[in-house]
Amino acid sequence: MLWKDFDARDRQEIVRHYSPKIKIVASRLKAKLPPSVELGELLSAGAMGLLEALGRFKAELGIKFETYAESRIKGAMLDDLRRMDWFSRGQRQRVRTLEEATRRIENDSGGPPSLEQLAEATGLTEREVSMGLEALQNQLCLSLDAITENISSYQQNPLDNEPYKSAEFKELVDKLASLIDDLTPREKLVLSLYYGEELNMRETSEVMGITEGRVSQLHSQALARLRQKFKSQYNIEQH
Repeated sequence: MLWKDFDARDRQEIVRHYSPKIKIVASRLKAKLPPSVELGELLSAGAMGLLEALGRFKAELGIKFETYAESRIKGAMLDDLRRMDWFSRGQRQRVRTLEEATRRIENDSGGPPSLEQLAEATGLTEREVSMGLEALQNQLCLSLDAITENISSYQQNPLDNEPYKSAEFKELVDKLASLIDDLTPREKLVLSLYYGEELNMRETSEVMGITEGRVSQLHSQALARLRQKFKSQYNIEQH
């Protein structure tokens, strides 16, 4: 049964039933975004994702509608964010400057730069460096979310009449597993706690016994390494 087959009362009940789920997904995503992105925008996109799920779901796929709907709700939010230019011109330039400075310092010293080093190399204040790194982290979070969402889409749409799709999915999983294996144990743990256990930075720092700043640094460098390795080794662009 598709969305068009429900009457108005049933449609309202379905949307009401899934509203808490949409809010949970939106709130988790909002925590990774700058204040300029409003929760209401994510909620609207999530509602459209629910309608899309109702319009496309096929029971013969052998998965629960709830699982399919949650994937499409989050996918719609990510799609909307990719269309939305939520980086200001100043933020974007600051991020590019910090990325370039980080690469130079790492090449020279062989290790990650400190806030002081980045401030000196870029001419920014330490506060501006922190804000730029936070913006970069938000951007990288969305990149990882987009990768995992693509994997989820493959899992939930096994097209038997197109077997190459399943092989393509397996190849993508193998690639990501290989990339994650190259991370340090601490980087792996940060990603596991943050994405697998869905802990926030403070909770992750308490579990690992390190400062929030160190968690943020490990998180950023792990995502940056994953994104760079994914693009350079496999020639796949993530937006």
